[in-house]
Amino acid sequence: MDNAVILQQFEEIEKKIETLIQVCKSHEAANSELKEKIKRLDEELQVKVEAENSYAKERDLIRSKIDGLLGKLDEITET
Repeated sequence: MDNAVILQQFEEIEKKIETLIQVCKSHEAANSELKEKIKRLDEELQVKVEAENSYAKERDLIRSKIDGLLGKLDEITET
């Protein structure tokens, strides 16, 4: 093979490698952004789950109190 052809092939390989490196860097940046977004969404989800659990406990407490009051009213009306 001619030296010029070999040098041209090396240049092509170098260009392709540089392109691949840029693509990898781009993917790494996008991956980092996505990981940060996942972390933020997980935190938001945790806050919402805690709020939902708190709401369920409050709802159960209110239901229990209403049932207790209805029971007392039933006792009063039965006498």
